[in-house]
This record gives sequence, structure tokens and C-alpha cells, in this order.
Amino acid sequence: MKKIEHIGIAVNDLEKSEELFSKLFGKSPYKREQVESESVITSFFKTGPNKIELLAATSEDSAIAKYLSKNKEGIHHIAFEVSDINKEIKRLKEEGFVILNEIPKKGADNKLVCFVHPKSANGVLIELCQEIK
Repeated sequence: MKKIEHIGIAVNDLEKSEELFSKLFGKSPYKREQVESESVITSFFKTGPNKIELLAATSEDSAIAKYLSKNKEGIHHIAFEVSDINKEIKRLKEEGFVILNEIPKKGADNKLVCFVHPKSANGVLIELCQEIK
């Protein structure tokens, strides 16, 4: 794993949260994107070398909607940049981690993504991200 790619924050109201984080960071989000496969709309902020992704559900049966029905708004996942997502999936499986989607899918911000189940990572949902070239 190369670095933390972003931290994902689940929110109920994207507009209100964008306003809040714009005040916090002193700048507007640089990108808003709908990810149909996950039934979410995302909003990205960049602060220094770091990125924060706000995630709002676009469907009642999305993972974010389910998360928010059980939890308060807040950190949903930590994403790590990887050079070769398929190699990293294989390595993590060999180490005993449970991979939620073994075939990477297109995610937000021009990335291939897969997730590591929180039960195998001390309760933290881990996202692997590889830039689509």
C-alpha cells in the first residue's frame, strides 16, 4: 500500500455537509460525482496532500443508507492507494482478510476499488484504490 488515498465520511445531507466542510477547510469541494454501482453521490475535498470524500446515499438499499440507519454520520472508511489492486487483493486474502468484492469495480475519482470487510480489520472498512490509466 502506497498511502492513504482518502477518508470517506457518510452524510445524510450532502449540501449541508458540503457547506460545513467548505467552512472547515476554507474551500469548496473540487468534485462531485455519482457512483451508480454503489448508489451514492460523492463530494471530494482536497486539503494539502489529503482528500476527504463525503458520501450520501441515492437509494434506500445502498451501503451508505444501511450504514446511516445503524450509525451516526461520520467516518465510513479509510482508502489506501495501491499500485496493483489485484496483487493486493491476492496478498490480503493470503493473509486471512475477507475481501468484499474480489473483482475490482469502478469507483469515484477515476479509481478501481475493492473493500476489505471491517470484521477482518478491527472494525474498520478498508478500501483499496488503483488509478485507472
